[in-house]
Amino acid sequence: MIQTLKENVEIILPENGLEQKLKQAEEENRKLIIKLGFDPTAPDLHLGHAVVLKKLKQFQDLGHQIIIIVGSFTARIGDPTGKNKARKPLSAEEVQHNAETYINQLSKVIDVERTKIVLNSDWLDFLNFSEVIQLMSKVTVAQLMHRNDFNKRFTENSPIAMHELVYPILQGFDSVKIEADIEMGGTDQLFNCTMGRQLQESHGKSPQIVMCMPLLKGLDGKEKMSKSLNNIIGLTDEPNEMFGKTMSIPDSLIDEFIDLTTDFSDDEKNNLKSRISDGENPMNIKKVIAKNIITQYHHKESAELAEQFFINQFQNKNFEEKVFEPINIKSSFSNQSKISLIELCHQLKNNESKSFIRRLIENGGIQINNVKMTDPNEEIDLLKQTKIKIGKRDFFELV
Repeated sequence: MIQTLKENVEIILPENGLEQKLKQAEEENRKLIIKLGFDPTAPDLHLGHAVVLKKLKQFQDLGHQIIIIVGSFTARIGDPTGKNKARKPLSAEEVQHNAETYINQLSKVIDVERTKIVLNSDWLDFLNFSEVIQLMSKVTVAQLMHRNDFNKRFTENSPIAMHELVYPILQGFDSVKIEADIEMGGTDQLFNCTMGRQLQESHGKSPQIVMCMPLLKGLDGKEKMSKSLNNIIGLTDEPNEMFGKTMSIPDSLIDEFIDLTTDFSDDEKNNLKSRISDGENPMNIKKVIAKNIITQYHHKESAELAEQFFINQFQNKNFEEKVFEPINIKSSFSNQSKISLIELCHQLKNNESKSFIRRLIENGGIQINNVKMTDPNEEIDLLKQTKIKIGKRDFFELV
């Protein structure tokens, strides 16, 4: 059991803390209280979040109490964790909307019915100024400056607002209020989680242990998975999208995805890694990973269909057999009858810059009716039946 709970965990503080907490719970005949806090800053969960949620699920399956703290107060402050500047605070309405969406998505991994969900505004909204000052007196400026992003910004003479320094103290106070035994998070939350230990001790309570999970890299293979970096696989992505995104990960991420995103047994994971080291085509392994991910968040039939769609769409050569997304000419292009290739592609892919589209065209990445187009200024007749392939994964048909 201990080995299972420690699997994939990057940091446990203190090192033997988990064994001590489990023994304490057994002696006191009670459940451990496992805390996970999140600020509802964006309404979509992704596979990076699921790394922590799966660990929570293991504790939940053993009968322990999961408490999810929604940062309904702290999100209105803004935590700059991992950033080099303050994060934009949210309005109460944005917090409410995002929190509701988050909670619905949590059910894809944990049993929400057996999970306690609380808002930290329930206690932080009611602290008077004297109580806030007393709370801040428990922490020194030197301790706060040990946090990497604060230290970096201070060294670079970048501004640090006072409210940002208060943020980790408030997150730590959440642990005091719920009497957490364990706080879970990613490794980027280590400082904030240890603040909970310190404040619990200063309030005469048994300090929580901290368990930090590794940060899953995103589709770019470089940065951590993050919606702001547009490198995520969302838990609510459609199966075809999940499959295509998984197939796009660099080969260097395969082992990490096997360990952190699949629910294979240890033997199955080791077998997949051996197949890679023995020289098997990485695409075969990515397909296995993609189907496993889809099965977890949708179902097995969806995974099978998504694989077949990928094969037809991206591996079979026949252009005419591809599935093209219909684009209504009248609603999308008003009364235009002709448009330049670069403008057409930019309107179809408005999340990309024109300079990116221009490079794509000049490098042969655009096909119209199965003909490669290389002149960004070529005029396209919108009234003719037109099938367009942009890059490797986007197919459109003007109708």
